[in-house]
Amino acid sequence: MSDPQIGAGSSRRPQASDPLSGAITRPLVSIVVPAYNEAAIVLRHLALLCEYMGTLEGRYRWEILFVDDGSRDGSGDLADTFAMNHPNVRVLRQRFNKGLGEALRRGFNESCGDIVVTLDLDLSYSPEHIERMLDALERSGAKVAVASPYAPGGRISNVPWMRVQLSRWANRFLSAMTKDSPFTLTCMVRAYDGPFLRKLNLRSKGFEINPEIIYKTVVLRAQIEEVPGHLDWKIFKDGGRRSSMRLIQHIWAVLVSGYMVKPFLFFMLPGLAFLLTSAAAVLWIFMHYPAPEWYAHAPHGLIPRVSEALDAAAHGAPNVFFLALAAFLVAVQLLGLGFLALQGKRNFEELFHLNTTIYDAMRQEGRREP
Repeated sequence: MSDPQIGAGSSRRPQASDPLSGAITRPLVSIVVPAYNEAAIVLRHLALLCEYMGTLEGRYRWEILFVDDGSRDGSGDLADTFAMNHPNVRVLRQRFNKGLGEALRRGFNESCGDIVVTLDLDLSYSPEHIERMLDALERSGAKVAVASPYAPGGRISNVPWMRVQLSRWANRFLSAMTKDSPFTLTCMVRAYDGPFLRKLNLRSKGFEINPEIIYKTVVLRAQIEEVPGHLDWKIFKDGGRRSSMRLIQHIWAVLVSGYMVKPFLFFMLPGLAFLLTSAAAVLWIFMHYPAPEWYAHAPHGLIPRVSEALDAAAHGAPNVFFLALAAFLVAVQLLGLGFLALQGKRNFEELFHLNTTIYDAMRQEGRREP
């Protein structure tokens, strides 16, 4: 899944160099951490993240962007207090709660990193996943690395059974919708090539931003790496916390993401179902309302006999007759919309790929100008 202009990369990610001295510098890693009403864990978990990133300072420079998404419990104030004594931490405040997508987009736009990592503040994926994802990017030259509990070697601990099944089937649904996608499309714990991520022109405001990123990465034929992840909700068990996931909102986000990837299926599958319903109703009509002399030997009587059968069905079973007619009309409309959606999807992918390539060329040209 590589593209000669966008997805290709060497097996080792090049290190940045100082334009004045020419000295090799360590790549900058931006850790984007969105949060909403997490006052109970802000200070402790930011300290854990800083402590862990300190162990990687031999290889990377780093910064943490804490995005307070309109918290009402003082999470942003606590993060500000923490940042006063930690110069690597920046706090981005949003006045109102706008959703995960808005928070991540704010963090992406404000980030400066050669690599951007997204992580849940609850640390249900431990900080050790960061180095694994960074290694995967460096080793493969990929644009995206995803921590996946559903990949071979991944696992899930202390998560309610119903929540696991919902997540598993949601990811299976989205993986089936997206060609060459990873096992997990909804997980937020990822590492991105920074310049690649910042040019994706993301639009989602909620949970669906994570599948959107994967979909646009696939459209650009860029490489995606997947590392085994361990999702552990022991913090909820030990601290008495509950999942903040809103079930209906999550299901809606999954359906929206599926529609974004393959909108035509949302028309064609119901269209085929209505077409089969119409065909079944018509078959029932001819089985139960044969016209007079249906089996007669007259060679030129087929059309008249069919007309008589339909007339008999319209009077004898009008509900079935109108069901067949209505289902057929709905099927035709849905199938037509499906073909239009398919064409629209193809046009979008071609234009998105073309515009991104042009954007890349313009940026490179701008760097060459004195």
